[in-house]
Amino acid sequence: QVQLVESGGVLVQPGGSLRVSCAASGSICSILAMAWYLQGAGKQRELVAVITSGGSTTYADSVKGRFTISRDNTKNTVVYLYMNSLKPEDTAVYYCHAEIRRLAGTRTYDYWGRGTQVTVSS
Repeated sequence: QVQLVESGGVLVQPGGSLRVSCAASGSICSILAMAWYLQGAGKQRELVAVITSGGSTTYADSVKGRFTISRDNTKNTVVYLYMNSLKPEDTAVYYCHAEIRRLAGTRTYDYWGRGTQVTVSS
């Protein structure tokens, strides 16, 4: 089994900063990419940022220059999302996603965490 567990979501004031974390655990051979998605109330889930095993990153236009995705230097199974200059419209449940190969030479599977709530409000 593979699990993704997010943490760090809290209430923060506009203009503030926050770091959310995602830790993958279980039967993992390799992780091809990890990503953060957000889903606002009544809205579809949308991509925020992706980081590949090679360290390449991609960001949604709405967060470029404000958010940074990175991996833990010692644990390739942990990814962070640093959020700066937060706006009320960033309020959402933030979900972690990972593309994982459980056994060498086999296909990859998609895994999702349960999400962590980030609320930006004064």
